[in-house]
Amino acid sequence: MIYTKTGDKGTTSLVGGRRVKKCDQRVEAYGTVDELNSHIGMLAEMMRGQALNLDIDFDVREQFEDGCKQLKWTQNQLFVIQTLLATEEEETRKKLPQLSESATGELEQWIDTMDARLPKLNSFVIAGGSIAAAQAHIARTVCRRAEREIVRLDDDETIMKFINRLSDYLFVISRYTLLLENKRENFWSAE
Repeated sequence: MIYTKTGDKGTTSLVGGRRVKKCDQRVEAYGTVDELNSHIGMLAEMMRGQALNLDIDFDVREQFEDGCKQLKWTQNQLFVIQTLLATEEEETRKKLPQLSESATGELEQWIDTMDARLPKLNSFVIAGGSIAAAQAHIARTVCRRAEREIVRLDDDETIMKFINRLSDYLFVISRYTLLLENKRENFWSAE
């Protein structure tokens, strides 16, 4: 059965069983990461749709597929993070799957590879240009909110580094998606 009715009075259980209010900082943090994970899932499906487009060059199709794989890997890392954030007790946390120190490095490699192909920025970027690029920006802003929620917990430096770098990755993939789609970026103008 999907419903338990245990949360009807505004409480939920953390990993380990302790009940807290649904507005508890730990719940806010892992809930925002859950929201981020959903937005990244949407972006991955948008990129998968682009990869299925038979009118695009094979190399471009492969790059969309690579981006989709990267995003799916990221979703798995975020699920680990959600579980860790939902766990207060250190002993219980040690028994759970952990976020690897190398996960942030993986994001950095992907950022560097994409960024090397992008034109230099001379202005602020405004979200848009394509549906997928706009979705990447939505995910980026939710990622920044998740980061703020995690910082409030003063929890785990490995998680904070990963989330911080993930927002950079999402910014770069928004730009890279436009490059692959052969579409223009929207730049801020004071006019």
